[in-house]
Amino acid sequence: MIDKKVAFYTLGCKLNFSETSTIARSFQEEGFQKVEFNEYADIYVINTCSVTENADKRFKTIVKQAQKTNEDAFIVGVGCYAQLKPEELAAVDGVDLVLGATEKFKITDYLNDLSKNDFGEVHSCEIQEADFYVGSYSIGDRTRAFLKVQDGCDYKCTYCTIPLARGISRSDKLENVLQNAAEISEQGIKEIVLTGVNIGDYGKGEFGNKKHEHTFLDLVKALDEVDGIERLRISSIEPNLLKNETIDFVSQSNTFVPHFHIPLQSGSNDILKLMRRRYLRELYVDRVAQIKKVMPNACIGVDVIVGFPGETDEHFLETYTFLTELDISYLHVFTYSERDNTPAAEMSGVVSTKVRKKRSKMLRGLSAKKRRAFYESQLGTTHIVLFEGENKEGYIHGFTENYVKVKAPWNPELVNTLHQIQLTEIDEDGLVRFEYVKEAVSA
Repeated sequence: MIDKKVAFYTLGCKLNFSETSTIARSFQEEGFQKVEFNEYADIYVINTCSVTENADKRFKTIVKQAQKTNEDAFIVGVGCYAQLKPEELAAVDGVDLVLGATEKFKITDYLNDLSKNDFGEVHSCEIQEADFYVGSYSIGDRTRAFLKVQDGCDYKCTYCTIPLARGISRSDKLENVLQNAAEISEQGIKEIVLTGVNIGDYGKGEFGNKKHEHTFLDLVKALDEVDGIERLRISSIEPNLLKNETIDFVSQSNTFVPHFHIPLQSGSNDILKLMRRRYLRELYVDRVAQIKKVMPNACIGVDVIVGFPGETDEHFLETYTFLTELDISYLHVFTYSERDNTPAAEMSGVVSTKVRKKRSKMLRGLSAKKRRAFYESQLGTTHIVLFEGENKEGYIHGFTENYVKVKAPWNPELVNTLHQIQLTEIDEDGLVRFEYVKEAVSA
C-alpha cells in the first residue's frame, strides 16, 4: 500500500472530527500519504453523521465529489450513518466499503487490493458489541484540538439515534486522556476542546460498566494540570450533569475558559417530558444563573429542537419567551426530522414542514440578537484572543476565551498566537474589532 494517497471528509460533530484524525493517523502509520479531499487520492474515507436528515443526503453528494476527482477511487463510508443504515450506504453508486461503530478504527485491516466492488461490502457489528473504547483526538487541521474523552450514551431521548449508532456510555481511562493531552501540547496547539457523546457522564468504566473510577470533575481537575496547554474548553454538556462544583472550578481555573454549551432542546416542560430529557426548564435556569454568578462574562450556547411532535404554537411560544428572557449568548437551532427506530417517529401531533421551518427561522433570528447583545456587553472589556489559521477575504479571525469572534487584517505571523486585547466595536459583519493591550502573550 506504500505511496497510496488517502483523503478524508467529516460530517457532523467535533467528536467525528477527533475520530477522523485518529483514523487518518492509522493510515499514515501504514505508509499512506494523506491529502486534501479535493485532491487526487486512491482512497476516500467519508465519516458520516445521522443526527439530521440533511447529513444523510450530503453523503451522496460527497461520494460524487470524490468520483469527479478520481473515478476509480476506493470509497469508504464510516461513522454513525454507516452503523445505522449500512446497506443504504453500500447501495450508493461508487461506495466500496462500509464500516460500523467498532470496525472504523480497524479500517486498514479491511483494505485488501482496493479493487472496485459492484456493491459496497459491509462490516457492521451489532451495536451491543460496541463496548470497548478507542481514544481519539484531532490535530494538524486547526489551531485547536478536539480531544475525545467519552463515547456512547445511556440516555433514551425519544428523538435520538446516537445510542443506536454508538452504543453504551463508556469513558477513556484518565491516564490515557492525560497522555493524549500531553501529545497535543507537544504539537504546539494552544487549545483543547473536550468532546464525546455525553461528556458529563465521564467516569463509566472503559467497557461501559457502571463502576465510576473517576468523575467528570476529576477529569477537569487533572487536565487543568497538563503543561503547555493554554486553554481548555468544555464542549456540549447536559444541564443535569453540569454540577456547581464543576462550574465553580472552571471559574477559578488556570486553563478552562468561561464558555459552556448546554443543550436545552425545549423551553416547555411538556415537550421536555415527551423528549424524555432528564431535567425540566427550572434546572436549566439554575445552571445559567450559577454560571453567570461566578463568571459574569461567560458565553453560554444552547441547543434547541423545533417542530418536535406535539409542539403546539403555545409550546413554541413558551420556548421562544423562555430563551428571550434567559441570559444566554447564542443558539444552535435544529429542525426536528424523523429518524427510523426512534419513539418520536411514531408520535402523534406531527408538525408540518412549513411550520418547522418558520419556527426555526424565528429562533435563528433570536440567536442573532442574543449574540449581538452578548458582543455589545463585552465592548470595552479586556480578553485574550487566539488567532485561527485561515485568510478570510484579507482578514484573520480569532476567538477570545469567552468565544467572542474578532477580526484583524490578515497577518500570517498571528496564526496560533495569543494576545491580550480590548474589544472596541462591532463591525457590519457582526465580528468585533479590537486594540492590542499586550501583544504576543504566547506565540
